[in-house]
Formats: sequence, structure tokens, C-alpha cells
Amino acid sequence: MHGTRILDEADRLMTVCNSCRYCEGLCAVFPAMEMRRAFSDGDLNYLANLCHACGACYTDCQFSPPHQFNVNVPKTLAVARTESWAAYVWPRAFAGAFARNGLVISLVAALSVAAFIFGFAAWHDRQVLFGTHTGPGAFYKLMPHNAMAALFGSAFLYAVVALMMGVRAFWRDIGEPVGMKTDASALLQAIRDAGELRYLDGGGVGCFNEDDRPTDRRRFYHHFTFYGFALCFASTCVATLYHYLLARQAPYAWWDLPVVLGTLGGIGLLIGPIGLLAERSKRDSVLVDEARYGMDVAFIVMLFLTSLTGMALLVLRETAAMGPLLALHLGVVFSLFVTMPYGKFVHGIYRFAALVRYARERRAMAQGAGE
Repeated sequence: MHGTRILDEADRLMTVCNSCRYCEGLCAVFPAMEMRRAFSDGDLNYLANLCHACGACYTDCQFSPPHQFNVNVPKTLAVARTESWAAYVWPRAFAGAFARNGLVISLVAALSVAAFIFGFAAWHDRQVLFGTHTGPGAFYKLMPHNAMAALFGSAFLYAVVALMMGVRAFWRDIGEPVGMKTDASALLQAIRDAGELRYLDGGGVGCFNEDDRPTDRRRFYHHFTFYGFALCFASTCVATLYHYLLARQAPYAWWDLPVVLGTLGGIGLLIGPIGLLAERSKRDSVLVDEARYGMDVAFIVMLFLTSLTGMALLVLRETAAMGPLLALHLGVVFSLFVTMPYGKFVHGIYRFAALVRYARERRAMAQGAGE
């Protein structure tokens, strides 16, 4: 018996799949499964996070419903995956946040922080809030830089610590292969697999969505979202270096590196989330964990709103709309930060850890076979 009912079901399915092995060429889950004859809770959580939910195994499986074996790997692993995030979450008291993490909570948090910043600025100087400000330091007329850095730096640091603690618990639970040592090649392989979304292609034909005709649309929109987020993060890092090393204050010119990176990233975070929401609405319900639909939507919408408010601020930063838009953008960013460890964002972190584990395990098996 396993720790949860869904892990019992996942064990049953992996036992059936291990006897069949028809799907071993579709993704990393099945080769990793074949390295085992029995499955611990950690093994099943590892396989669940290794799954990219392409749906190919459900379409190809001869035992999928309405067969009496009722083999539905994508949906079972989707539920197990979400429950694993709650199992490893830090602090443990926040495990229930995964069940309640919906769009309403994220929006309320964003609007609350925006209202706080708006009220702070209005109380300090109403003319500053609705005035037109240009040149270096214009943003900090609304809220001092040190206060802004302390507020959002603390939220970001908390998110990073919470994520690291969760992944640490996950890594310990999925186990370290016997005789395996750290090697850079496995880490590089995992980075490559994650960067290419290698296992979101259904074994090469594409991802299954609303029917049995595979496409690359989900992979395409995932790339826009991931690299858009990465570019926005790079923009923030460069702007931080500008401020502290070069003593250059925001806002920066249109052609400056932080603005160029942020603009490109913002475009990615407009296209990607819209596409993912469209594809999510069309997915066959038999493939997804419908009970956690709100978690998926909340994260995607918050990414979109972060980009939308940021791009609006960029366009209107030299007008009287700058103050209210900055307060709204900062509120959305703060909400995104504090909900990151308890929402769909964690799937990328856990999946990367699973890819590292798989790359190291596969390498160890190859070395053992060659000896």
C-alpha cells in the first residue's frame, strides 16, 4: 500500500505498462519505469513529474478505456504530480494551498498589494501619484527604491527558499541510484531536454489535445512562455546591475538592454499564455486533472497579466497613467512571487529535477551495460 490512493493506482498502471512496454519509445517515463520491478512512493512521484502530459500513451494504449484494465497514464500521473507538490511543499502547513490556489486568490492578492502601493503614494503626495514624471528615478517618485526593493526582494527570496526546500525534499524522496556520482554531462543533458521540451512531442509526432491528431501547438506556446519568462528575468537582473554597479536608475531608454530584453520577454508572455489557455480549454478531459483546473489557469493568467501591465507601463510611462499602472504592475508581480511555490509554476522546477535524475540514471545504466 502506498501513501495515497492515486499512488496505488499509479503503481497498478506502471505494473501493467511494465508488462506491455509498447510505449517505451514515446517519452522518458517508460524507459525509467522499465528500470524498476517495484515502485516506492518516491519512484511514482519521480515518474509523475517526469511525465510531460503529451497524451500519446493514452492514444496508443490497447488497454485504455473502455478496456477493463482502464489504463489512463496521463490523467493518473497528472493527479499524482499535483499531489506530490503538496507532499513536498515548504512550509508543510501550506500544503492545502495547492487545493485552493485559484485565479480569485491570485487576483485578490494582486489587487490588495496594488491598493496598498496606490494608497501609500496617495497618502504621501496625491500629485505624485497622478503626475507626469520622466527621466531617471521617475518610478521611485511613487515609491522609494529601497522600500520597493525590500518589499519585492523579500517576496522573491521567500519564493526561492520555499521552492528550494520543496525540491530538496523531492530529490531526497526519489532516491539516489546506487554508485552514482554527480556528473556535469547528465546536468547538461537535462538542461537540453528541458530547453527543447523534448518529451512534449509524443515520441516525435506531436502532442495530443482535443482529438487523436497530434500537433506541436502546446510545445510552441510553452516555448513562448518559458523563454518569455527567462527574458523578463534577465531584464530584471540587468536592470539591477545597472542600478547598483553603474548607478543608473530606471526607467531606461527604449534601446537600452533591460528594455529590449523586457519587451521581447513581454511579447513572449502575451503570446504564450494566451495560446496555452486556448489549448487548455480544448484538451480532452480524459487527459487532464480537472479538479486542479483553477491552479493551471491562475498561473497562466498571472503570467499574462504581468506582461500586459508591464507592456502598458512601458508604453505609457511618460504620461499621467504611469503611477496607477506602476502600482497595478507591482501588485501583479508581488502576487506572482508569493504564489509561485504553491501553484503550477513548481511543475517546471520538479520536472527539471526529474530530468536530471533520469539523465543520471540512464547514464549509469549505459555505463553498466558497457562493462
